[in-house]
Amino acid sequence: MVVQQHRSGGGARAVCALAAMGVMAAAAGCSGGGGDRAAADDRVGVGAVGAVRRAAEVLAGTGTGSESAAGKPDTGNPDTGNPDTGNPDTGKRSAATTAKVSTSMETAAGGTRVTIRGRGTYDFRTRTGRLRVVLPQDAAGEEEHLPITELLAPGALYMMNRGAGVPKDKWVRIDTTGLADGNLVTGGVTDPMAAAELLRGVRAVTYVGETDLAGVTVRHYRGTTDIGRAARQASAPSRGALTAAAKGFRTDTVPFDAYLDEQGRLRKVRHRFSFANKGPAVEVVSTTLLYGFGVPVSVPIPDGRDIYTGEIEQGRQP
Repeated sequence: MVVQQHRSGGGARAVCALAAMGVMAAAAGCSGGGGDRAAADDRVGVGAVGAVRRAAEVLAGTGTGSESAAGKPDTGNPDTGNPDTGNPDTGKRSAATTAKVSTSMETAAGGTRVTIRGRGTYDFRTRTGRLRVVLPQDAAGEEEHLPITELLAPGALYMMNRGAGVPKDKWVRIDTTGLADGNLVTGGVTDPMAAAELLRGVRAVTYVGETDLAGVTVRHYRGTTDIGRAARQASAPSRGALTAAAKGFRTDTVPFDAYLDEQGRLRKVRHRFSFANKGPAVEVVSTTLLYGFGVPVSVPIPDGRDIYTGEIEQGRQP
C-alpha cells in the first residue's frame, strides 16, 4: 500500500510511507575526489560531466558514439557476483535496451529508518517495466505485508495489491505527470528511466575512482544534477514526469552517485532527496542497480476493465 505524505504530515508518517509527495527540498552538498581516469577522460574529450550525461543518453536511446560499446553482453550480476551468460535476447535488440533491476528506497526521519526494496526488469526502449516491491514488516499493518506489483509505463504507474479497499484482482492507475515529484519517489521505486534521465541535468561532477561492483569494475562519479534542466533535456516519454517534478520540488538540485562500467553503461545510481514537514526533516535515498542486460522483458498494460476506478480510503491513497 502506498501512503501519501503531505507537507503537513509528521516524520513518523513519512518513514512509514511508500511515497513521499508534496514540495520537497533537495539535499545540499556533495564531495568528490580526483583520479587518473578522470584526467584520461578529459584528454579524450569526455570528462566527468560528459561521461555521466552520455550514459543517461545511451539508455534513453539518444546517445551517440557509444551504442556498440553499450550493446556488449553483461559481465556481472550484483546478486551473486558471478558472470552472466551473455545476452539471452540476441538478435532481437541491443543488450543495452533491457536490464534486470534491483532498487531500494530508504526514508529517514526522527531517528527511524525504513527501507523499501524492489526487483524486476525494465525495457528502456519502450520505457516499461515490471517490479515487485516489498515493504518492511514494521512499515505497515499486517494487511499491507503483501508485495506490491508495479508496472511502469510512460506517464503512468499501475499497482496491484494496492490495499485500502482495492479489489485484489484490480490495478490502480496513477498519472505520473500529475504527481508533484514526477514519480521519483511516489511508488517506493524511482522509475529506472527517470533515474537515468535525471542525470541529463548534471551540472557538477567529480571522479571518485574505480571500484568493484559485484565483480564488475566500475567508475564512481559524484555530483549534483538539476531536475529542471533534466526535464528540458529528457526524451519525450520522460519529459512530462520530470517537468512535474521540477515544478513540485522546492529546489531542483539533487546530489547523486553514479557508477559506470568500462563500456560506459550506467550500472548503479543513487539519488538523495530531502524534504521538510512540520516535524523532523525526512531524507529519501533512492538507489537503482542495473544488470543482466539483454534479458527478455514483457509488460502487458492492463485493460481498462481491470483498473479500479472507485474511491480509495482517505489517508491511503497512492
